[in-house]
Amino acid sequence: MCIEKQTDFLSYDGSLTLSFAFISVICFLMNEIIFGIFISYRDTPVVKANNRDLSFILLIAIKLSFLSVFLFLGHPVDITCMLRIITFGIPFSIAVSSLLAKTIMVCVAFKATKPGSSWRKWLGVKLSNSVVLFCSSIQIIICMTWLAISPPFQELDIHTSPGTIIIQCNEGSAIGFYSVIGYMGLLAAVSFVLAFLARSLPDSFNEAKYI
Repeated sequence: MCIEKQTDFLSYDGSLTLSFAFISVICFLMNEIIFGIFISYRDTPVVKANNRDLSFILLIAIKLSFLSVFLFLGHPVDITCMLRIITFGIPFSIAVSSLLAKTIMVCVAFKATKPGSSWRKWLGVKLSNSVVLFCSSIQIIICMTWLAISPPFQELDIHTSPGTIIIQCNEGSAIGFYSVIGYMGLLAAVSFVLAFLARSLPDSFNEAKYI
């Protein structure tokens, strides 16, 4: 006799899924408000001193990271399983790269204050934008390689819970998954170490303390 099995996934009918969705929407709206404030006062000295371009890139990347949560909720299919990689790994790496660029710019700006310093030539948006572009490009290459060689796909798990079919995403390549996560961890670690080393800079260069 055949017995019909129930399917299980992160359905929007569940309280846990709704909680994740609610928190993501609230955080996205808060970020949107902050972004709007930055846009409104983009020509003020405070916003300019905070490296306006990097701040915009950082806020946009954070917004995309919050929105990526919705690809992890609901009924998974092949396309959403693959999009998870791009919408989570790349925006998060851009956000961390922006923090890393901010930290580097703080250190360079302090070095450039010394008379006759050769660090002056590194001041400007070119250095910060180059850091973000370079660091993000590596993550993009990792993600695209993962998708090309062994992309994630929908998987029906009938072994974990007897009588239930768990619909989930199979990562396809464990190496690809851990490469994406590991690279994000590396960026975060480098950013933290640089910020920690720069924590004792004078008050006019104290942005690294908050990073």
